[in-house]
Amino acid sequence: MPETFAVGTVVGSISKTSINRRLALALEKLGPEVGLELREIPIEPLPFYNRDYEEEGASYPAAATEFRERIAAADGILFVTTEYNRSVPGVLKNAIDWVSRPKTDAPMGGKPSYVVGTSRGSIGTALAQQHLRSPLFFLASPQLAQPEVFLRYTDGLINDEGEITNEATRDFLRSALQAFHAHLVLHVGHREA
Repeated sequence: MPETFAVGTVVGSISKTSINRRLALALEKLGPEVGLELREIPIEPLPFYNRDYEEEGASYPAAATEFRERIAAADGILFVTTEYNRSVPGVLKNAIDWVSRPKTDAPMGGKPSYVVGTSRGSIGTALAQQHLRSPLFFLASPQLAQPEVFLRYTDGLINDEGEITNEATRDFLRSALQAFHAHLVLHVGHREA
């Protein structure tokens, strides 16, 4: 059994019925098979980022502090994003802003990441993923580039419990998580037993 890494999952949608939330749940269920413990780090409670929170004497809102701490504690971050208007949802960009500042103390700075997503369109979430990679590059996040997961969602592909109904899709997603595990070994290293 491979060593286990703690991975924070950030879902780029706050919709309770999001197909990307279903994908995140399916990946969470597959994770233990490849040595990944995936746990969602919710973005819904975050207020809008405002630089004023960094002024002397100011403090971050509790939701932002908790979000930053959970990102910092994770070995890596899995972004499971939807695509709005050929880009990332505003709530996801807001979450990235919270963990990118201040630059000297950015919890996302240098943190390994992987970006995946699903949509009903033929190119999955390719454009949103490309846009999300830009701020991650700025944060020096070592990103897993392959395999790309631009999953085309069809009704029934993933049920409400996060079970993947198509064996080929399940195998592909398992192999993607295996690649992320190897990426974490490379960038986080092995732990002493």
